[in-house]
Amino acid sequence: MRKVLCVEPVIFIYMFAASLTSPLVQQFIYRRLWEEEYNSTFVSGSNASYCEQNKSSPAYIKQKEVQEKASIFNMELDLTGAVPSLIVAFVIVANGDRQGRKRSLVLPSMGALIANICLTAISYFSLSLSILFAVAFVSGLFGSMATFLGGGFAFIADVCHDEKQKTTRIAVVDLIFGVVSGLAGLSSGYFLRGIGFTWTFVTSSLLHVVNIIYIIFFLEDTVSVSEFQHQAPVSCKDLLKETFSGVYMLFKTAPYKKRILITVLLFTFMTYLFTMVGGSSLFTLYELDEPLCWNEVYIGYGAAAFTSVSLTSFLGVYLFSKCLKDIYIVFIGIFSYIGGMVMAAFAKTTLLMFLVRVPSLFCFMPIPVLRSMLSKVVLTGEQGAVFACIACLEVVTGSISLSVFNTLYAATVAWFSGFSFLLSAGLCLIPLAVLCWLLCTSWNGEDLALLVPEEVSSIESTDS
Repeated sequence: MRKVLCVEPVIFIYMFAASLTSPLVQQFIYRRLWEEEYNSTFVSGSNASYCEQNKSSPAYIKQKEVQEKASIFNMELDLTGAVPSLIVAFVIVANGDRQGRKRSLVLPSMGALIANICLTAISYFSLSLSILFAVAFVSGLFGSMATFLGGGFAFIADVCHDEKQKTTRIAVVDLIFGVVSGLAGLSSGYFLRGIGFTWTFVTSSLLHVVNIIYIIFFLEDTVSVSEFQHQAPVSCKDLLKETFSGVYMLFKTAPYKKRILITVLLFTFMTYLFTMVGGSSLFTLYELDEPLCWNEVYIGYGAAAFTSVSLTSFLGVYLFSKCLKDIYIVFIGIFSYIGGMVMAAFAKTTLLMFLVRVPSLFCFMPIPVLRSMLSKVVLTGEQGAVFACIACLEVVTGSISLSVFNTLYAATVAWFSGFSFLLSAGLCLIPLAVLCWLLCTSWNGEDLALLVPEEVSSIESTDS
């Protein structure tokens, strides 16, 4: 059977299924906690969910308690799956340079399938929400999103031989993420209203089955593993040694300037991801609370509105890359995110909440551009190692960010629910300061030439 080197269908299906499920899990938890608090069935009208806006009412106090409980529950759930997924992501993605990229794609898909089957059972049989912690842990053992992202971007880096177009190609993948997430978010409300939680989780499970079949039987690996198939199986100790040695040698053998540049770019990526993941993760809870009181359809519209942000961010990367250096594109994206978060903090009407996406039009640009910059710094045989570092940073940073912002939101929702958005915008000063240092020192000149792969070898030989 002829196989193909087209990983985009895998990314499309996985992201659609994940984005279809993610907002529904938050709403499922919120509804169950709401029903436990009120001892009655959750009410959802045609335009808004039941939402008490009289601050002197006892129902308003209970409503805030549900918000706090849902926020803390989501934080604990994210932490439960973060630890195993961190280890798995690091091992699988880093070993992709020697043992192929398909493992880092098929394992997360299998974990997502198991998770959706369990969600179906929990919803259908009205099982305890505490089972979700076991589901999150088992899903983390398969690598979850971090492993999938690391493997997917390493796959793209392998097949993209024209280094000048690498930024655009990685931006295309991020565009797929954004568009598919928007489509799934838009349809999630209608799925929920039309067929309910149970059958929506079943639909997501079927999508993951299709994805697993495609990866195993139709996708060609970018790394040849035939020479490894005839070797005796290595022990777990040897496997871990190979894994950590690849990442260790990435920093050990590199010249001083290259190490500093990689570290600075990873730190910038980590700090911006921290603020963006933390701030954007609160949108669903913020929209369920007063005075917005959105229902599942409006929440779907809100998620779909980010499709336009993904499109404009991709167009921004494509156009700006023709006339600006990568680092200036990152600047524009960070300022765009700051504008959106400040506006969201004071959005008290449905129209204004939708208009939050206008200043955020380019907020996704820093992520693909920083990935591309890191990929350009390292050599071909180091792609797996650098994307393993990125994947691990995404797990650690995402988990810490979700924990911090969910806890902060629970503590501040009673007096100012938009405080977390303002903090997210303020924390963007950290990556901005790092990038300013990069430009204002000697790094803005010849050292940034390290970002051009053709010059890496000559610089390394000169420094060594």
